Amino acid sequence: MACDPNILRQVPLFALLDDDETAVLAAHVELKTFAARQRIHKIGDPGGQAYVMVSGSVQVTTIDEDHQDVIVDEPAAGEFFGFASMLDGTPHQTNASALQDTVCLEVDRNDIMTLVQKKPHAAMDMLSVLGKQFHAAQQLVRVRAARNPNEMIEAEATFGERIADAVAGFGGSWTFIITFLVILVAYSLINVMLGRSAWDPYPFILLNLFLSMLAALQAPVIMMSQNRQAHKDRMHANQDYEINLMAEIEIRDLHDKLDSLRFKQWHELWHIQKRQIELLEHLCERQADPDKEVPRPMPYVPPEL
Repeated sequence: MACDPNILRQVPLFALLDDDETAVLAAHVELKTFAARQRIHKIGDPGGQAYVMVSGSVQVTTIDEDHQDVIVDEPAAGEFFGFASMLDGTPHQTNASALQDTVCLEVDRNDIMTLVQKKPHAAMDMLSVLGKQFHAAQQLVRVRAARNPNEMIEAEATFGERIADAVAGFGGSWTFIITFLVILVAYSLINVMLGRSAWDPYPFILLNLFLSMLAALQAPVIMMSQNRQAHKDRMHANQDYEINLMAEIEIRDLHDKLDSLRFKQWHELWHIQKRQIELLEHLCERQADPDKEVPRPMPYVPPEL
């Protein structure tokens, strides 16, 4: 089904295209409809097509080491998925399924090539949009990795959660243990010394009632604090993962830069050595036949990569 150019104008990737470029692209892309629970593509499928959400709902998932489905993305209207596999021509690395009746634009690799051939400036427009999204993703990773989980949790904590943390912190301290032990010993000694006139004679039934009530109130409060601590631990684990991911990306970029620099140096050294060999051959020819006119090699010019 042919595509309406107005739909392409609502897609951020094609937002910078002019009317002519949009018309060229609209003549080649297809508008496809997927039923609920229909699979759009799966891992290993040829990556010649990418999809842009028009309406409906799509879930993009992958499979982790435990063979469990992990949600990668849920693109909204105007967003695309499967675009990386379409550009480099590699098989899809994710599964995509429609959660409900969905309408998508199917963009083929040949569609982009046709657009670029007819309208070369459209390539820079699309690259500009992709560059903005790439920088936004990098900034998101940096911001998420630099945040402090403790500050976030404290900012979102309610009054009751703060009380629970205070009770759990005091109840698990030596101050509480020693103070509580002194009160119990003093309470027991006073009632034993008063004998028949004591308000809570042995076996201290009133004291047992207070202790039971204290334990019944303290236990859920401590459990509440433990749940908050578990939430903190999960946030710390997520932050460690994001930091490791950002470090891995930065290290990979450094490796790419070093490899590029090393390749450039070897390329230049190879050209320098080639020029040196030419100069030596020129000198050898001059020595062998001084009367012969031998053209001098051209001066060395650094190669362009």
